[in-house]
Amino acid sequence: MSRTPRAATGPGKPDSERGDPAGRTDRGENVAVDHVGGPATGAGLPDPVRPDLDTSQTPGLVQLLTPEGERVEHPDWSIDLTDDEYRGLYRDLVLVRRFDAEATALQRQGELGLWASLLGQEAAQVGSGRALGAADYAFPTYREHGVAWCRGVDPLNLLGMFRGVNHGGWDPNSNNFHLYTIVIGSQALHAVGYAMGQQRSGTDGAVVAYFGDGASSQGDVNEAFTFAAVFNAPVVFFCQNNQWAISEPTERQMRVPLYQRAAGFGFPGVRVDGNDVLACLAVTRGALERARRGEGPMLIEAFTYRMGAHTTSDDPTRYRLAAELEAWKLKDPIERLKAYLHKNGLADAEFFADLEAESDELAKRVRHGVRNMPDPDPTLMFEHAYAEPHRLVDEERAEFTAYHASFKDQGQEGGH
Repeated sequence: MSRTPRAATGPGKPDSERGDPAGRTDRGENVAVDHVGGPATGAGLPDPVRPDLDTSQTPGLVQLLTPEGERVEHPDWSIDLTDDEYRGLYRDLVLVRRFDAEATALQRQGELGLWASLLGQEAAQVGSGRALGAADYAFPTYREHGVAWCRGVDPLNLLGMFRGVNHGGWDPNSNNFHLYTIVIGSQALHAVGYAMGQQRSGTDGAVVAYFGDGASSQGDVNEAFTFAAVFNAPVVFFCQNNQWAISEPTERQMRVPLYQRAAGFGFPGVRVDGNDVLACLAVTRGALERARRGEGPMLIEAFTYRMGAHTTSDDPTRYRLAAELEAWKLKDPIERLKAYLHKNGLADAEFFADLEAESDELAKRVRHGVRNMPDPDPTLMFEHAYAEPHRLVDEERAEFTAYHASFKDQGQEGGH
C-alpha cells in the first residue's frame, strides 16, 4: 500500500533499458533478480500464485467468514450481530466499492488529478471503521475511503482534495477522522501523540493508526511502536498488508509475518483475514476495548490484497501476474458476505435491487458533484497559517486580494 524502494536497476536509465521491475521478461517469465534482503542471484521469483498468499494455510489467521460464505467460530474472537447489522455491513461494502469505481473512472476522464483505489480492501476498512466508537479517532493514509465512509465523511468532500479544490476536504474535529496523510508512515507518530494526549487528559476514546505493509519499513512507524509501548498509549495499529508496496512484494520487505513484529516492542499482534469484514470488525472492536481499558497498544495485520493499481499512475500488469489476481478474486470480500446473506435468508431480491439502485444514485451524485465543483477561493490559503489571527498574514491577504482583483479589472480572470 505504501512505497518502498525497488531493486537497483541502474540510475537514470529508461524503463526499456532497465527491464521489468519485477524481473520478468516481456513474455511474463520469471528471471533471476538481485535484491537486498531478497533472493540471491539465480533464485528467481516465487511462483505466479504465491503459496504465502493462501490464507487457508496461514497459521494464526483470525477468520469468521470463509470465502465460500460459511460462518466459523474462533476461540479468541467472536461477534454477535443482528440481521440488520449484517445487511448494513454488506451495504457499506457495496457502496464503498461503487464510489471507488466511480472515482477511478472520473480520474481517467481527467476530472481528478490522481486516485488511490481501495479495490479488494473494502472489508478491512469497513470492518475496522465500523468498530470505531464516537469518541475514537482515526489517522488514515490516502487510501482509507472505506473508513472515511464509516466516519461520515461526504464522498464529495473527499474527492475535492483529489480534484485540487480544497486543502483537505473535511473538518477532522466533526467526525474524529484526520485528514489524509500522503507522507508514508508519518501518521503513525501523529496517532500515538494524539493517543498520549487523550491518555493524559483522561478521555475515554482510543485511536487507530492506519498504514500499509510498505509503510511498516519506515522509521516513523517503528518509532511510533516504541513510543506507544513505552507510554502504554491507547492506540491500535491497523496495517493493511495488501501484498504489494507499489511493485515490491511483501516477501522482499520482511523476514517474519508482519504481526509478529509487535512482540519485539512489547505488545500483542494478531493477523486477521482482511477480506473477512466480520473478523476485521471483531478484532478491531476487541483491540479498541482493550486500549480504552488502559491495556496499551496492539498491532492488527489485515491480510488482504490490492486488486487494482497502487494509484491511477501505476500499471500493476508490469510486475505481477494475472494468475495471482485471479486467485484473490475467489476471496472477494463482497461475494463472501453476499453468499452468507443468501444462505441464511437474511436478504431477498428486493434488498439487492434497492441497494443497486442506491449505488447508482451515489455514482450519479458523485459524477455530477465532481464536475460541478467550483474553483476554490484563493484567499483560503491564508486561513490556517496560524492558529490565531496574525498581522503579517492579514497584510499578505490584503495585498494578494488586491493583486488578484487587478486581473479581473483587465478581463483576465484568475491572473493567468
